[in-house]
Amino acid sequence: MPPEALPSYVRSAKPNPSTNRAAWYTNIAPTYAGIFLWIGFYQGLGADTLTRVGLGGILLGLVIAGLISYGLFYYVPAMLGMKTGHPLYIVGTSTFGTKGGILMPGLLMGVLQIGWFAVGTFFATQFILKGFHVDSSPMTLPFAAVTVLWAYTLGYIAVKGIHYVARVATILNFVPALILLVVFAKTSSGISSYTPSNPDATFGVIMTIQIVVGFFATAGAAGTDFGMSSRSKSDVTLGGLAGIALPIVLVGGLALAGVAGAHGLDSSLSDFQFGTAVSSLGGRLATGIFFLFAIASVAPGCFSTFIAANSFGTMLPRIPRITSTMVAVTLAAILSITGVAANLVSFFTITQS
Repeated sequence: MPPEALPSYVRSAKPNPSTNRAAWYTNIAPTYAGIFLWIGFYQGLGADTLTRVGLGGILLGLVIAGLISYGLFYYVPAMLGMKTGHPLYIVGTSTFGTKGGILMPGLLMGVLQIGWFAVGTFFATQFILKGFHVDSSPMTLPFAAVTVLWAYTLGYIAVKGIHYVARVATILNFVPALILLVVFAKTSSGISSYTPSNPDATFGVIMTIQIVVGFFATAGAAGTDFGMSSRSKSDVTLGGLAGIALPIVLVGGLALAGVAGAHGLDSSLSDFQFGTAVSSLGGRLATGIFFLFAIASVAPGCFSTFIAANSFGTMLPRIPRITSTMVAVTLAAILSITGVAANLVSFFTITQS
């Protein structure tokens, strides 16, 4: 096909130069780790897992899920990105063609990330308002105001590029890590007392794998975009192991240990949500964690808008990147304000697995 016959998004694509690439610990690892440190990952992870299998089985499922996520979903796209210097939407034309690449994986990836960003914005808004003891219901003026401020701020950071997203992730990842350690420390004495209410070890391990891999699926494909910012194969490998496989085991394990411990201390707890385990701590500690949860949502929010910005900026090159990104942010804000975003986590986890 002659160059002039190619779509504009292919003709205008230029590989990321080596001067824009950096070490794995400055981009891939902290940004991916921020996804798993987000409460959206572990909030409901215990619902269909801890009721069936103990922590030993949970850890087995997390290890398998971490290896699958790294090896089958991230590694190949990231290597393609590193070798070509191009994002997913250009690399994807080798599979889907120049026309098919516009929808698969081009615009579809952008749309999915709008949904994930809406979910993160919804949770962050609720946490902030609860911290101030203000009504956190959707379709209220305070909810709308916080949503808009949050969404457009993170959208602007994402437009600046992966280096800015990674800086935010590196700085803020310690916040949810601290929350997980505090909850674990406060509830660890109850872990030995916890037993699954409906034991089925095989089902519990399989559900752990399915939930984690389903959560990570589209973020793994986005490894192409992170690979294009990597200098070498070792950056891709180390970044994936440190940012994906290891956090899945550590974050998932700590979160579910905290939930199990909370139930071991108080068998009357209503559900297996991580937030319920936090609430069981009571007092100012539980209240303060709401604000920390909001801060912890910054990194994954920037991740989603960065991928969406890459998608629309590549597929629609004639539209300024800032314009297409802010349109996407506006759609996400609407989903958050109306409360639709509250129902998207389960939907995405199912459809991506």
